[in-house]
Amino acid sequence: MSRFHLSRRSVLAGSAAAAAVVSLPAVSGQAQAAARSSVAESGYRWRGAVMGGTGFISGVLFHPSVRGLAYARTDIGGAYRWDDRTDRWIPLTDHLGWDDWNLLGVEAMAVDPAHRNRLYLALGTYTQPWAGNGAVLRSEDRGATWKRTDLTVKLGANEDGRGCGERLLVDPRDCDTLWLGTRHDGLLKSTDRGATWQPADFPATPSATGQGITLLVAAGRTVYAGWGDSDGTADHPNLYRTSDGRTWEPVPGQPAGTAARVPVRAAYDRLTRELYVTYANAPGPNGQSDGSVHKLRTTNGKWTEVTPVKPGGVTSDGGTDAFGYGGVAVDARRPGTLVVSTNNRWSEIDTVFRSTDGGRTWTSLKDEAVLDVSETPYLKWGGDKPKFGWWIQALGLDPFDSRHVVYGTGATLYGTRDLRRWAPQIRGLEETAILHLISPPVGEAHLISGNGDIGVMYHESLTASPSRGMASNPVFGSTTGLSQAAARPSYVVRTGWSGSANGAWSDDGGQTWSPFASQPAAAKDAPGPIVTNADGSVLLWSLGSSNGTVNPAYRSTDNGATWSEATSVPKGAVLVADPVDPALFYGYDTTAGTVHASTDGGLTFTPTATDLPSGDPQFQLTAAPGRSGDLWLSAKEAGLYRSTDGGATFTRVGSCRSSHTLGFGKAAPGATYPAVYMVGATEGFNAVHRSDDEAKSWVRINDDQHQWGWIGRAITGDPRVYGRVYVGTNGRGVQYGEPV
Repeated sequence: MSRFHLSRRSVLAGSAAAAAVVSLPAVSGQAQAAARSSVAESGYRWRGAVMGGTGFISGVLFHPSVRGLAYARTDIGGAYRWDDRTDRWIPLTDHLGWDDWNLLGVEAMAVDPAHRNRLYLALGTYTQPWAGNGAVLRSEDRGATWKRTDLTVKLGANEDGRGCGERLLVDPRDCDTLWLGTRHDGLLKSTDRGATWQPADFPATPSATGQGITLLVAAGRTVYAGWGDSDGTADHPNLYRTSDGRTWEPVPGQPAGTAARVPVRAAYDRLTRELYVTYANAPGPNGQSDGSVHKLRTTNGKWTEVTPVKPGGVTSDGGTDAFGYGGVAVDARRPGTLVVSTNNRWSEIDTVFRSTDGGRTWTSLKDEAVLDVSETPYLKWGGDKPKFGWWIQALGLDPFDSRHVVYGTGATLYGTRDLRRWAPQIRGLEETAILHLISPPVGEAHLISGNGDIGVMYHESLTASPSRGMASNPVFGSTTGLSQAAARPSYVVRTGWSGSANGAWSDDGGQTWSPFASQPAAAKDAPGPIVTNADGSVLLWSLGSSNGTVNPAYRSTDNGATWSEATSVPKGAVLVADPVDPALFYGYDTTAGTVHASTDGGLTFTPTATDLPSGDPQFQLTAAPGRSGDLWLSAKEAGLYRSTDGGATFTRVGSCRSSHTLGFGKAAPGATYPAVYMVGATEGFNAVHRSDDEAKSWVRINDDQHQWGWIGRAITGDPRVYGRVYVGTNGRGVQYGEPV
């Protein structure tokens, strides 16, 4: 399962000052006071609609000194703390706001074994020039409150190697000293518990691979560092150590064959004084085809290979069993007991191996595993049973319970208490990137979501993972389009990435689906968004780009059995159907800033309004429910525009400065117009707002602790429950708010 990538290429507002310390949430002066007063006035409660994981768990860390305390990190969805009393994960980084969207990726985390409440996070999702610099958060109360230091370097929590680690470490000799390994900027050191950071002398030179220091681990009073940029020669080793915190040296006698590999993870058995290291020929989670496991007896420097199964054998179907090794964890109570995981083993399926004799012999825990995914049925991926896992680089062994093992996958965190029965240990952790949202006016479900990586889900409950799992027939990866017929809500269509069929329709509100009988040729490589008209009799499918060329839109009047090119629709136009009149469609040419309208069911389009904002394909055109020709244009920083004459003319809405996404819900008591929900800014900063008077005035309804980074893609109100709103995030699933 690929990790959905944010396509928005903006940078953090302003430049991050080196080692600037601020308290979070960081909103200044008058804007902060206004935000607090409006939140107090609106009184919203926010929760996550339950899906259950759905994203890559890139790290899990048990606290070595506190029973029942653990932390998890994700590549785009923040960090979490395990609450053993309630058996659920508590999100720790939802306070990060719009300008800090790049900090929702957690590169590394660390705890202080001597101080049970201290927690450190290294944040930064991308290292590309368009992404902002990283930051370090530090907490004295397990993540309830934070102090922050902005870095002058970039971190890459959603790039290759994101399952390596941990890259952050509290020094075993001095708990005020921290080490942070970076991808392009060597080793950083802090001597004041993360408040300030300076470059540390390190003997290796970064290269363009973007791996740099892959792991930091303490073995007694010695710190070891893995190096991912080695060229495989003896002059460029990939494992270093320091015993005094000042000078680093290559670890002597590194095993033959590992120099060209990446040290992925390491764990130290303090009972036997042995360091275990997993290796692969690529950092992962993709691209690995070879690897090994080795241990170093730190008392005498002797290396021993303890690889459970060597990659390269023959698979059951006659292919090559290619994979690397990922996670490793040792038992704090039983000497020589440890677990390691394979990674990127697609044919024979990844597994977790366990040894009780220091790696001389191994047992595959997959072989006797019983997987119970009744709590998160989507893990069957439209089939009869789940798979044990893939992308297993996060692996943890409870220091207080030798039979409690957890491992992360590309979609969940599995746990066991008896080494045989496994179930998702994922409550409270939601990492979906949300692309489309529908709140039906009738039926069992109040929400249908179109998501990155996991297709479409029909939410008959907001407090339990959808019982039908992912929409099947076919199963999609990422959803590119989702549309419901306004006057016939039982009819829903969806499009997305699939091996063959890239579109499907439903006549029972999204509970069951039938694939389109045919599709345009370009749909295989560029499925694009889709809309249906008010009664479901016409589909317009706007295909994406192939080989740099934007494809045309296509039209069907028989549920996708046949298609014809819609020649008069501007290529790449944002399409929307009139919610009342089945003959009316509207298209927004974001390149030219022109609206086009069709009065013949999408057969022909003619230009109407011109000179509107242009240049951004993510501008959104939305039709107000129950009203013909009432259109709203969200033009991001250019503001919000409205037409009440079917797109002939538009007027800028003066009550807001910016509008990124907009939706509608049930009207307020006594009001005749639907409640309007918007992610945008009325004055200073982007937030979630509601208007009960057709956008004449707004109230902010999220608060400083519920911001979720960038949330500019999807929002909708509930047409049956006044005040309820669903917000699509880029890594924290669907967040929904209700007045209290």
